Amino acid sequence: MDYSIFDLFGLLGAVGLFMYGMKVMSEGLQKAAGDRLRNILSAMTRNRFTGLLTGFVITALIQSSSASTVMVVSFVNAGLMSLGQSMAVIMGANVGTTFTAWIIALFGFKVNISAFVLPLIGIAVVLLFMNKSKTKSIGEFLIGFSFLFMGLDMISTHVPDLQSNPEMFAVLKEYASLGLPSILIFCLVGLLVTAVIQSSAATFAITLIMCSKGWITFDLACALVLGSNIGTTITPILASMSGNVAAKRASMGHLLFNLLGTVWCLCVFVPFANMNAWLTESIGQGDPNALYHYVTGLEATSPEIYNHLFDNSLPQGHEALSNIAAMQMSVSFGLSIFHTTFNLVNVVIMIWLTNVYVKIVEWVVPSKRRDDEEFTLKFISRGLLNASELNIAQAEKEMAVYAERVGRMINMAQTLIHTKEKSDDFNKLYSRLEKYEDISDRMELEIAHYLNRCAEGRLSNEGKLRIAAMLNIISEIESIADSCMGIGKILSRKIQSGVDFNDEIYSNIDTMYIYVKSAMEMMVAQLHDVENVSGKSLIDSYNKEREINNYRNSLRSANVGNINAKHYEYQAGIYYMDIIGDLEKTGDYIINVVDTLRDNFKKATN
Repeated sequence: MDYSIFDLFGLLGAVGLFMYGMKVMSEGLQKAAGDRLRNILSAMTRNRFTGLLTGFVITALIQSSSASTVMVVSFVNAGLMSLGQSMAVIMGANVGTTFTAWIIALFGFKVNISAFVLPLIGIAVVLLFMNKSKTKSIGEFLIGFSFLFMGLDMISTHVPDLQSNPEMFAVLKEYASLGLPSILIFCLVGLLVTAVIQSSAATFAITLIMCSKGWITFDLACALVLGSNIGTTITPILASMSGNVAAKRASMGHLLFNLLGTVWCLCVFVPFANMNAWLTESIGQGDPNALYHYVTGLEATSPEIYNHLFDNSLPQGHEALSNIAAMQMSVSFGLSIFHTTFNLVNVVIMIWLTNVYVKIVEWVVPSKRRDDEEFTLKFISRGLLNASELNIAQAEKEMAVYAERVGRMINMAQTLIHTKEKSDDFNKLYSRLEKYEDISDRMELEIAHYLNRCAEGRLSNEGKLRIAAMLNIISEIESIADSCMGIGKILSRKIQSGVDFNDEIYSNIDTMYIYVKSAMEMMVAQLHDVENVSGKSLIDSYNKEREINNYRNSLRSANVGNINAKHYEYQAGIYYMDIIGDLEKTGDYIINVVDTLRDNFKKATN
C-alpha cells in the first residue's frame, strides 16, 4: 500500500476543512436560529427519553452517528441545546447507529450524505445573496454543513486504504489465542482503525474479511466492533476543537458514554458474546462461530482450496464459496446483534445517570473562565407553561442571573481599557465583550418571550403589573450591556486615531468605574431578593447615582481646563469624555431598574 507525503497533507487539509465547516455551521446557526429552532429542539429534548428518541430517529434517518453527534455538538456550541439535553440525544444516536449496521447486513448499502453536498452549496450561495440577514445566515449554515461533510468524506479518501489491504492485519492472527489479552488487543485495534478511517461501517467490513479468512473467532470480531464504538467518537471531538467549552463537553460526554459502556462489557465479555451467538442461532441465521471453524479446517485439510479461495480462482458455484457466503451472513447478523444489544443495554443503564455524566464532564473539561460558559437559561423552563403565577418567580430568578452576567461586562470593559492596544489579548477580550453583548441580546429576548407567554395565562392584576415591570427591567439591563460594548467601540476608534491616554485619565476612569460597579452590585443584590428590598438599600442606590452624576460633572468641567493646560490632547479628551459619558449612562440604567423595583414590587418600599 503506497501512502505518500501528498496523501498526508491531503488528510491534514481534509481535517482543516471539516473543522472550518463546523465553525461556519455553528456561527450560521447562532445567527439564524431564533426562538423557533430553539423551541423545537427544546420540545424534542424536553426530558431524557424524548432526547433519546430524537437521537435515535435522526441517526437512523441519516445513517451516520458521526453526523448526528457532530450536529449535536454544533447545537450545543450555538447555545441551542444544554449539555444535559445533548447527553440524551447522543445516547439515542448510539442506538440509532445500529440501524445502519442492520441496513448494511440486510441490504449491503449505506446512505452517502456527501452526494448531496454540491447541490446544497448551490442553494446556499443563492441564499447568501439575499437581502434578509436571516436568509443569509441560513445560507452560511448550509455552507458550513456542506464543508463539514466534504471534509468528512475527504478524510475517508485520504486515510490509508485499510479496507482494501486486509493483509496488513494478518499479523494479528498471532495474537488471537491469548485469552483476555487478545480481547483487549482487538478492542484497541477496532478503536484505532475506526479513529483513522473515520468509519465504523468500514471497520465492520474489515472485521468480516478477517473472520472469512479464519484469522479471528466471532468473539474477537465482537471485540473489534466494541472498540469501534470508542473510535467513532473522534469525529465529534475533532468538530468540538473549533467550538466553545460547551461543545468540548458534549464531545467528551460522547466519549465517556462509549468508554464506560465498553468497560462494563469487557467485564462480562465472554458470556455476553456467547449470548449474542446464541441469539443469532435462535433466530435461524446459523452459528456465527461456524465460519472460523470451517475456514481453519479447510486450511488444515485442503490448503489448495483455501489458497484458491482468496485469490478468487475457484470456479463459480463451488461448494466452499456457497458455504462461506452463508456463514458470512451468520457472522454479519451476529455482529449486528452484538452491536445492537450492547448499545441497548448501555442506554438502559446509562440513561438514568445523565445528570451524573454532566457533572463528570464539567469536572473533566472545566471552564477556564466563568464567561466561557455556554448561553443557557438557568431557571426558566422552555417546556409548556401551566402555572403562570408560579412561572413569574422563575423569571425573577433568571432576571437576577441575567444582571449578574451583564455585570461581568463592566469588569471586561474596564480591563479592556488597560489592555495593550493592538495586542492578541486586546483582540481576544474585545471578541469576548462582543460575544457577551450578543448573549445579552438573546437572553433579553428569551426572558421577554417567556414573560409574554406567562402574560397569556390567567394572571391576577398584580401579576400582570409585575410582568410589565420585569419587561422594563430586562430592557434596562440590556442597555447596560450596550453601554459596555459602546466603551469597547470607543476604544477601537481611539486606537484607529492613534490617541493615547495619560495616567490622569486612566485614574479618573478607574474612579468612575468604582462608583458604577458599586451601584451595579447593589442592583444585582436587590434583584436576587426583589420581595425584600429594604428602604436603606434604595437610599444607598440613589446616593450612589448622585455620586456618579456629580463625579461626571466635575470631570466634564475639568476637561476643558486640562486640554488648555496641555495635560492631554484635545482628541484624547473627546474619547475620555465619551467613556465617562457611557459610564454615567450605565448609572442611569441601573437607577431605572431601582426605580422600577421601588414602584412595582410592593415590599420594596419597606
